[in-house]
Amino acid sequence: MSMLIVADDLSGAADCAIGFANAGRHTVVALGADEAVEAANDAAAGRVAVIALDTDSRRLAPADAASRAAQAWRVLGGTQGVGTSQRRLYKKIDSTLRGNWVAEVAALQPLAGLAIVAPAFPATGRTVREGRVFVRGVPLGETETWQLEHAGKTADLQPMLEEAGLRTALFDVERMRDLPPDLLAQALAEHARAGVHALIVDAQNEADLNLIARATLVLHEAFFWVGSGGLARELAALPELFGNDAPAPVAPLRREGPILTLVGSLSAVSGAQCALLRERTGMAELVVPPAVLRKVESHPESAQWRAAIGAPLAAGRDLLVRIGRDDAFDPSEGTHLSTALAALVEPHVGHLAGLIATGGETARAMLSQAGIGSLELLSEVEPGVAVAQPSDDVRRLTVVTKAGAFGSDHALYGAWLHLRGLQEATRNGSQADSRRAAHASRAPETNSPLN
Repeated sequence: MSMLIVADDLSGAADCAIGFANAGRHTVVALGADEAVEAANDAAAGRVAVIALDTDSRRLAPADAASRAAQAWRVLGGTQGVGTSQRRLYKKIDSTLRGNWVAEVAALQPLAGLAIVAPAFPATGRTVREGRVFVRGVPLGETETWQLEHAGKTADLQPMLEEAGLRTALFDVERMRDLPPDLLAQALAEHARAGVHALIVDAQNEADLNLIARATLVLHEAFFWVGSGGLARELAALPELFGNDAPAPVAPLRREGPILTLVGSLSAVSGAQCALLRERTGMAELVVPPAVLRKVESHPESAQWRAAIGAPLAAGRDLLVRIGRDDAFDPSEGTHLSTALAALVEPHVGHLAGLIATGGETARAMLSQAGIGSLELLSEVEPGVAVAQPSDDVRRLTVVTKAGAFGSDHALYGAWLHLRGLQEATRNGSQADSRRAAHASRAPETNSPLN
């Protein structure tokens, strides 16, 4: 048995799947259909345990996003009928409910069965109570992010799902904490037999998610998981999910060279992370104006910016590059700006030993420009900050991905320390040193403001 994770952006695919890599499972993140099919073939041959597919659907129309999710399961699930797949399905959703997740779940439900909806990620301050998501104790609908992007719309899970035609019910784990997994599974099964399409799980902590994870493993009815990285981590920690013969992760490949930190997110969280990275390392920073990126192919300053990015990297110096902001900025142009930024960087990728990419669109654009279609996950710096390498072992580049409005203030600095520590360990030629360096790179976490 293997696992298919269907995510709508790259950083989400990685931060959801990293728990399985941490648990010692060979885990691949695919950026496209061809790479996903190749990974599925490897899974069928027993070489890969977990496939995380980025459908790149967060900014699509809901109907198009739904079509991509359903097609991914039809092609990669090995499905003969509802509940008879050769692998399990995990629909990764954003813990603050961004994107087209409702349409995607509605499209998958007739194919995969009962949707166990549990977006809580307690390690990052996201919990669910009475069908409502809370971010560090604040209802999601009252946060600045929700108001900026979804003003006037409900942030409650039940009406969102029911508007898509799904019959829902709430499942309060707290009231069932004393039940063993088999009795919890019976309670889940009763909802499925009653015709419920989506069961919304209240979860306050990791223990709640662990209970749900264990109960679903003994559930006989057709179902699939819908959640963030929180539930995925609890599933990954259960050895019975795959058995004892699941393929182990690949060995990391290293090289010497500069580290590029590429930031496409304009969130205050990313801004604080950049500030601490500059303060602690003293590395140079380039802020590329949006006006240049909007017309990168014809703008008269494009060549100057491309050269400015390349010079320090060619000299072996680390560099921070991020997208600026102006009065004309529109959040909907994020994909275009990220793609343009990646085009400026692409000629210099050959110099890099490490790439830290913040923002799923930015990471995907950069990897696509560099011709990298899939990643093998290795480890993580802190929750949601995943370390990987290209599946093609010819390119010895270590990649760190992180969602924009995510992580502690130390996230980027911790990622940089992690990559530098791995290079130092390689020079010393000692795996013990590598483990110590990776451990030392875990900077203390601080609470980050939501943005």
